[in-house]
Amino acid sequence: MQRLLFPSLRALKGRQYLPLLAPRAAPRAQCDCIRRPLRPGQYGTISEVALQSGRGTVSLPSKAAERVVGRWLLVCSGTVAGAVILGGVTRLTESGLSMVDWHLIKEMKPPTSQEEWEAEFQRYQQFPEFKILNHDMTLTEFKFIWYMEYSHRMWGRLVGLVYILPAAYFWRKGWLSRGMKGRVLALCGLVCFQGLLGWYMVKSGLEEKSDSHDIPRVSQYRLAAHLGSALVLYCASLWTSLSLLLPPHKLPETHQLLQLRRFAHGTAGLVFLTALSGAFVAGLDAGLVYNSFPKMGESWIPEDLFTFSPILRNVFENPTMVQFDHRILGITSVTAITVLYFLSRRIPLPRRTKMAAVTLLALAYTQVGLGISTLLMYVPTPLAATHQSGSLALLTGTLWLMNELRRVPK
Repeated sequence: MQRLLFPSLRALKGRQYLPLLAPRAAPRAQCDCIRRPLRPGQYGTISEVALQSGRGTVSLPSKAAERVVGRWLLVCSGTVAGAVILGGVTRLTESGLSMVDWHLIKEMKPPTSQEEWEAEFQRYQQFPEFKILNHDMTLTEFKFIWYMEYSHRMWGRLVGLVYILPAAYFWRKGWLSRGMKGRVLALCGLVCFQGLLGWYMVKSGLEEKSDSHDIPRVSQYRLAAHLGSALVLYCASLWTSLSLLLPPHKLPETHQLLQLRRFAHGTAGLVFLTALSGAFVAGLDAGLVYNSFPKMGESWIPEDLFTFSPILRNVFENPTMVQFDHRILGITSVTAITVLYFLSRRIPLPRRTKMAAVTLLALAYTQVGLGISTLLMYVPTPLAATHQSGSLALLTGTLWLMNELRRVPK
């Protein structure tokens, strides 16, 4: 009976269920006489993989994992877009200097009692913006600008959580390839840097300037750095997401296609530079200098373009020059996008790529219309916020088209 229930290993030799218990053998060599030993950690069956180190889970297939990571990064880029838009509204409502300190956890709880609000208002009254600009502000008005800045900061923390928590989960599950791990680390690091850069920007508007009685505002250089890093984070997240989610096209490589791809890259850089120049326009209130179009006042080229010395200062500190540069960059961008569209019509492209080119063209002319309207109407907040959001939409369109062309295999 014992032999029937527990046969010896010798008796099991040669039976077909033996491979479930023994390591998988390497393929026979041509001499049919040598078996290669398995490498350390190599197993012959799925059961052995599941039992190794006590783990009973199997990773997702690479394509499924790519789709999950791609959708996550698409959500991440959406949250960054929300932060950029909310930051623009915060700037337009002059709310960015209402919170005069920064604490990662402590400031997450807003004032609740009348005493707490009055204490917060008193702290704000000690800084230049209240003394010079808002000296007659009431507590109710202060609550509005405080909640605007508070919303922007809380949204920034949400962005950090959306990046860092899923990244840690995907890393632990093994759903990130080696190259993707480096990208995800860079994106999470950029999120943290963005938060620190935001406070560094706000500090510039809280400093007392004894030699100036101008309206307190943050440094346009730090504002541009803050916006620029947010745009880099947005572009990197969206680009990676599209690369993971969009299926590749199969088109023959031609000289025309190579030219189109290079021109698309240059156009994307131009659109990015135009959006970045908008930070200098916002930081210096340059949209209120000349509210006419196409001329600036009575002339095409205003006389006060080079009032500062040295000359290079005018590019970044002279409101007239800053608005002039933004106009030129905007006109150049829409011209480049128009040329890019007509170049794309000369090449047989997939339907989705053609749709990206048409969408980009429509976004470009919509953005130009919004910009001109904002200028002529003396920068009303709703229209100006829409114009700022349009720059992000235009940048999205260029990335989409560029990604479509990149995914044509070489």
